[in-house]
Parts: sequence; structure tokens; C-alpha cells
Amino acid sequence: MTADSLFAVDPWAVRERELPASLGVSESVFALSNGHIGLRGNLDEGEPYGTPGTYLNGFYEVRPLPYAERAYSDPAVGQTLVNVTNGKLIRLLVDDEPFDIRYGEVLRHERTLDMRAGLLKREVDWRSPTGRAIRVVSTRLVSLTHRSVAAIDYRVEALDGPVRIVLQSELVANESVPFEEEDPRAAAALRHPLVGEFHRTSELQGDLIHHARESGLRMAAAMDHIVRGPEGTDIAHESEPDLARITVTTELDGEPLRLTKFLAYGWSSRRSRPSLRDQVDAALASAKRARWEGLCRDQRDALDTFWQSADVEIDGDSALQQAIRFALFHCLQAGARSEQRAIPAKGLTGTGYDGHTFWDTEIFLLPVLTYTFAASAADALRWRHSVLDLARERARELTRSGAAFPWRTIRGQECSGYWPAGTAGFHVNADIAEGVRRYLKVTDDEVFEREVGVELWVETARLWRSLGHHDAAGAFRIDGVTGPDEYSALANNNIYTNLMAARNLELAADACGRHPDVAYELSVNEEEMASWRDAASRMLIPFDEELRVHPQAEGFTRHRHWHFDGTGSEHYPLLIHYPYYELYRSQVVKQADLVLAMYLCGEHWEPEQKARDFAYYEAITVRDSSLSANTQAVVAAEVGHLELAFDYFAETALVDLRNLARNTKDGVHLASLGGAWLAAVAGFGGLRDTGELLAFAPRLPDQLTRLAFRLNYRGRRLRVEVTNDGAIYQLLEGEPLTVLHHGEEVEVGSSQSEARDLPPLAQQVPPHQPAGRPSKRRSEL
Repeated sequence: MTADSLFAVDPWAVRERELPASLGVSESVFALSNGHIGLRGNLDEGEPYGTPGTYLNGFYEVRPLPYAERAYSDPAVGQTLVNVTNGKLIRLLVDDEPFDIRYGEVLRHERTLDMRAGLLKREVDWRSPTGRAIRVVSTRLVSLTHRSVAAIDYRVEALDGPVRIVLQSELVANESVPFEEEDPRAAAALRHPLVGEFHRTSELQGDLIHHARESGLRMAAAMDHIVRGPEGTDIAHESEPDLARITVTTELDGEPLRLTKFLAYGWSSRRSRPSLRDQVDAALASAKRARWEGLCRDQRDALDTFWQSADVEIDGDSALQQAIRFALFHCLQAGARSEQRAIPAKGLTGTGYDGHTFWDTEIFLLPVLTYTFAASAADALRWRHSVLDLARERARELTRSGAAFPWRTIRGQECSGYWPAGTAGFHVNADIAEGVRRYLKVTDDEVFEREVGVELWVETARLWRSLGHHDAAGAFRIDGVTGPDEYSALANNNIYTNLMAARNLELAADACGRHPDVAYELSVNEEEMASWRDAASRMLIPFDEELRVHPQAEGFTRHRHWHFDGTGSEHYPLLIHYPYYELYRSQVVKQADLVLAMYLCGEHWEPEQKARDFAYYEAITVRDSSLSANTQAVVAAEVGHLELAFDYFAETALVDLRNLARNTKDGVHLASLGGAWLAAVAGFGGLRDTGELLAFAPRLPDQLTRLAFRLNYRGRRLRVEVTNDGAIYQLLEGEPLTVLHHGEEVEVGSSQSEARDLPPLAQQVPPHQPAGRPSKRRSEL
């Protein structure tokens, strides 16, 4: 079975019915997390594996960033997510034969990720090389309600007569992991990153405490157990600096052996060893008191609450129904208990991108969380606020005012060693400001605005005012930056950057007007506010009068045309086969850039202009980034290319379940999964939130017969259902709400739903796409 067809289609589960063809892909897809703890979907026995992975959000090691030649402001060190102490391990010996699916005979093997219960269940029937048959049923969870807790319920049953069983439940630090790193200094730091400080076992409990060798961060892991087995079951324990082990020995002949393992994790940059030890021991006591059944009940209750506000229903494509729920489940896992830590681009499902967070979080993930689980969006933005001093320091280093947030980071320091396509992407500042705007639009949280929002808007606005300048004609220019498209670097007046910066400047000025006391504390005066408004109103937005389209950046439409007809499909992604010099001077787009501006700042386009611009950029966008298809889906739906939007929706929704980017082994693509929700809700649902009223302009492609989605908005819970016959707006909870339906005001009350027809859609000419890089049809995925 290939990775492309690895998982059975089920509306509420992801099921693997055979041994995985790609362990790495399965480990990422089956990863469990709560935003604080992440457990890759490794097999219980530990081997074989693609990449072992147990992660704590924000726990990292530092490593040197190599340069052929250092330049001013280049960061000297990077930060890398550490594979911490592994508590998933439960090794099994059957009559002295290790249970290992590579040996003996696997009679049945099935794993199921239950997205309503929040559990990963595994069932295996196995015959050992000596002919003894057993059944293993294990169920794993990472608690959404107990932040520091994970648990495993593990059962062994003899299938054909008496058998001797040994279970070894372990905590293991510094386990071997696949490693690709040419710099030997980094290799030395990351191969054995944890230094033991404390180890202990007692009866059924074990504790290990370590610190990271270079960063000095301290972490603790602890385990406790409940064992139920035949009479005469024996238990022993042992520990050493990198190992704590509880050994259970028994003989099975009818009655099964059941071991419930409770895990607790914690880390700190400040707390003492005894404090961390006590923290994890207390978390264990709480989990053990709840028992396995209580943890499962709490998990189901938490997910029931989430799905009541977040579920998306799709009729017409069962695989996409599964995929959109898978996307939402992983988005929830990434942010549920991150609690003022960064949300990495892969969540806690793998070490792709070294565990760094990017602008992806604010633009592609936070919209989902804001409308479905707003507390986690607030936490992510509070983390940005908590590292504001580091961003101010970085701005000073770059000789600018305000704050310059990092392109990629774990702790808050810049970790990008690549200037043109990384650090020069200053739009991350405006993306954070946009995340604040949307959160406040949806929640109306004035306390958050005063405590967090105003200062973030002010310091990001100060960066824009010092980064740009007024030219001789009075226009405000922002030169020498990189927009979302990383195939165009150090451009002048990138439209996405300029429009988002203008909004950022206006948000800052308006907020200071609403909260003059906060503005005073931040030393904002009327003159500075006026300068922000002036820059925003005079922001230069280039336009090509000859072609009648907006250039992505000033002069972009005068670059050489890329020879798509002469570029074979095997030469994509282009950055692997062509020098950046060729890319930077050509009209070729890695990922949606101007098209992203048309979605987020669509009020600046007339409909005809938007359709013309979309067609122009559709012909030169090669989607060498998984961030692109979801945005193209949203705007394609808006301008009337519904079949194309459907294909892009499928591409972004299935990116991990079909391993479309061929790198799911490194972790799931959170931005794409968040983008799947955007494609459905902002694309086919037409959701826009930049006006005074929440607006919808729904339309469905022929391939879907029904789309229904739920969202939270200012204390209300709203459900929108779209069919080819029309749209129905239903208020599930809260006070009456007025929304826009294709520009018409609709008041939705609690007594009845409101139905509206869909206006006719004008026939559209399908846009051209790059030769050799067309969108994949849904039938091909």
C-alpha cells in the first residue's frame, strides 16, 4: 500500500488497516498533541520508526548557524526543537521474543485516529517467530484538559494457550534519531542534547529530569501506572540518568494483562529541579485520580464542545469530509494548550523547519482558531506580545524604530540565516497586526485590546513608518522587502506588504484614539498618529496601465517571462533546479502573493479588476509552496472559477492524508490544514470580516451538493448551510445578529433560520496555468 492510499476514508476517523508503507507519514498523521505536549504516532514498542518524536512546546536547543562569510545583523545561533524524554515506550517480550512487526507474522494490524474521542487506538494480532500468538490493544491520548498529561492504555491477550509475558514501560532520554546535519558542531549539540540531573523509580512510578546542554532549559518527565493482571504478576523497577523502567512479568492463560500508563511533562527556564519534579508528580497524581476512564471522558467532552462550534459538513466528497475534520483536529491540537507559546509550522508533530514558527500562524492558522477556539488564538498573540522586547531589540539592530518580529523562531530571537527570502519578509509585522485585528473583530475583547493589541499595533506601525519613506511626489514607499512570494526578493512596493502595512498603520492610529491613556504610556502623541495616517493614505500601490493589472511589486510585470513550455515537470520545485538569480528576475511566483492581498485586502479591488489580476497571476504561479493552493482556492471561488477552486481546496485539504508534498514525514502542514478551512469557509462560504458587518457570499462547485459550517462571533454561535438552491443562516446561540448575504443585510434571530437565494453566476473563461504545473484535478488526488 502506498502512502497515497494509506488511510481508509471515514467521516470521523483516520484508519490505517495495514502495516504502514511510510512510517514517517503515519507518525505525523497519527501524532497527538495539546499544544504543550506532542507525541508522534510512533509504535508503542519503539521500533521500527521513521522519526521518534516527543516534544514540549518551546523546549529547544541552540546550535550555530554556519555562514561562508558573516555579515552585520546575521544571527549567530539558531534554535531547534528537541526530541525530549520518550514516555511512549512499552516494550513487550513474548516467551523471550521481542514483539516487533518486522519479525514473526502480523496477522492483523490496524490503527485508528478517532477525531471525536481524541484517541489513537492500535489493534495487533501477532505470531512470534516461535509460534505464540497474542493480541495487543493500545489506546493513547494527550489530554486537552490536563495540560501536562498524556496516557496510554495497553492490553495484552494470549490467543492460543499459555504464554510468558514481560512488559517494560520506560522513560528514555537521548534516544537515537535520524540526523542530517553537515556542521559537526551542530551535530554534537543535537545528537545528545539532554544532560541528566535526576532519576528515580519507586514501585510503579519513575521520574527523569534533564537540561538541554546549550540552552540550559530544564525539563522533567514522570510516569505512573495501574497494573491489572493474573495472580502472581510481578513488578520491578530501575533507573539511571537516561532511563526509568517499570518491568511487569506474568503468564497469560485466558485473563489479559492491562497496563495503564500515565505521563506528565513540564519544563522551565527558571524553576528549580525540585520544583519541576513536584510539578510533574502533582500532574501525575491528578491524572491517576481521574483514572483512564475519566481522562477519556474529559477528552470527549472537550472535543464535543469544540465540534459544536467548529464542525464543517460536506456532501458530495467523502474524502474531503474526512480531510476537513482532520485539518480542524490538528489545528485544535496545535493551539489548544499552547498557552503563550509559539505555534510551530508543524505543530508538535515533527521537527520540520526545526520546530520554528513563521507568519503562517497568523495568516493561515489563527483565522481558524479565532472563529472556533478563540482562547488559543489569544494565547498565540499574547506570546507575540511577550517577546516584544526581543522584536524591539531586533529593530534597533536593523537601525529601525518599533519592533521587527523574526521571520522564524522558537523563543523570539531571529533564527533565519538567509536575508533575502527570510529576514527581509517584514510583512510578518503586518500579519501579526492582522491577527490582532481579526481576533478583536470576532471577540470584541476590550481587555485584550488594551493589554496586548494596542502595543502590538503601535510597535509594528513604528517599524513601517521608519522602514518606508515619502518620495518626491509625496507617495509613501516601502522598498527592498520580500513579500509572501519568495521567488521575488528585495522588491520595491510589494502590494501585499504595502496594503497590509497601511492597514497596520490605520489600526494603530485608531486604537490610540480609542485608548489615549494607553497611547500616553507608549509615548504616542498626536504628531506620530498623524504620521501613521498620512503614510497609510499615501501608500504607493503600483499599477501597470499598459497591461491593466497590478504588478506584484513595482516593475514586476516588466521582468522577463519564465519559459514554462521548456520547464519539465521534473524541474519543480524550481528553487531546487535553478539559481535564485534566475527566479528573482523572472515573472514566476512560488506562492500566492498579490492573490493573497486580493483575499485579505479585497476592498481595494473592483470585481472586474480582481478577476483580471487573478487570471494574470494564475498563469505564472507554480505552487512550489504548500501555502499557495488554499489562497488560490479562496480567490478562484470569489471570481467565479468554482471548479478550479474545488481542485485547489482538495489539494490543500489532502496535503497530508495523501502526502502530496512528499514531506509529511517531517510533520503535518498546519498552514495548509488551516487553509483547508479558509478554502471552505472563506472560499465557498465567502466569509469576509473587514467590513462593519460579517459578510458571506456563498457559492458551491458542482462537485459538492452541500456545505455547512459553524463559527463563533461575539458571543454567538452561527451556522451557515449552502446548497445549490441557496443559503440558510441559523443562530444556534446568542443575541440576534445582522450579516451580509451577497451584499444584502440579513437579520438572524434565535427563533428561525433565514434562507436566501444565491445570485446567478456569470459564465467565466477558465484562466491559463503554467505549462507543466497545472492544478491537479480532484480525481488525480
